[in-house]
Amino acid sequence: MEVKITVNGKSETRTIEDRMLLAQFLREELNLTGTHIGCDTSGCGACTVLLDGKAVKSCTLLAAQADGCEVTTIEGMSKNGELHPLQEGFKEEHGLQCGFCTPGMIMVAADLLSKNSSPTETEIREALEGNFCRCTGYHNIVRSIKYAAEKMNGVTA
Repeated sequence: MEVKITVNGKSETRTIEDRMLLAQFLREELNLTGTHIGCDTSGCGACTVLLDGKAVKSCTLLAAQADGCEVTTIEGMSKNGELHPLQEGFKEEHGLQCGFCTPGMIMVAADLLSKNSSPTETEIREALEGNFCRCTGYHNIVRSIKYAAEKMNGVTA
């Protein structure tokens, strides 16, 4: 079947198998390997992308379901060589160690901040419930998201 998906602002048309997952489409068809596959069951959240602005787990979504939609991956977060405030926050607040979960965490955080520009620590932790990190203990991830929210709101430290 043919799908047309706008990925990171670029229209992509491909003929794919009906059963191809969105994560496979991104990684194998478009070489966007920042979308990680960790569990294949939507439990870990490493595959999270934005679909029409909403965080979704791409390992359990068919690429055909994204036909006609806009997808943003971690590769689409930076603009003109400048890190997105979330990416900057993860760097500045040491929100990553191995980095495997980081793209999914950032995409969930982007969805959260699009709905709530000043989330509390509790709201951030609730938003991250579907994403697992085996390295950090989450404290610095939460700080990274707070950093980004403040920067996006024009608050300087």
